Amino acid sequence: MIARLWQSLRFRLSGLIGPRMVYGYRRHDGVYLPRTRVSNMTRIEYPQRLELGDNIWIGHFNLIDASGGLSIGEGCQITNYVSLLTHSSHIALRLYGNAYLGQRDPKGYLRSPSSIGPYTFIGPHSVLMPGVHLGKGALVSAYSFVTAGEYPDFAVLAGNPAQVIGDTREGDARWLQKHPELAPHYAAWAGRENLPQ
Repeated sequence: MIARLWQSLRFRLSGLIGPRMVYGYRRHDGVYLPRTRVSNMTRIEYPQRLELGDNIWIGHFNLIDASGGLSIGEGCQITNYVSLLTHSSHIALRLYGNAYLGQRDPKGYLRSPSSIGPYTFIGPHSVLMPGVHLGKGALVSAYSFVTAGEYPDFAVLAGNPAQVIGDTREGDARWLQKHPELAPHYAAWAGRENLPQ
């Protein structure tokens, strides 16, 4: 009976301190983003270097490293267990070994700004390295490792290292055929020229 009571109490307490989506986010510049939702279990490093649009969803257990500068456009979805990085010391650590600590400007230390275009989706367990620039409407498949570089609008990326394997407009076209009343909303962010024919 004590074990059952403890289990019940533990479950109820975990609901108070477990993962939760927090609605509304105040940026470093004081702008309030009422439709942006960020999990209380996501770590945001250097929020003063993070530029967010509104209507963004950032799920549970992510690492958002904005130390090198990071921009996330309106309407992005960042699922769970994602690492968005703008710095990396792993090459420098391997080069210097035990002598790494105390180096003023270590060789191999990477710091580069990154940007995620509006209405992009980043799948679970993905890693985006410093210097990634995703165009609008892109999709990063689960478990992808995205290296530094410019990726086009509407790119579907997958793999390790990630490569462009498709175009999100192909899937969007099927939905817009079924629901043509949504075309003006889609065109508002994607551009009229990107409406599927």
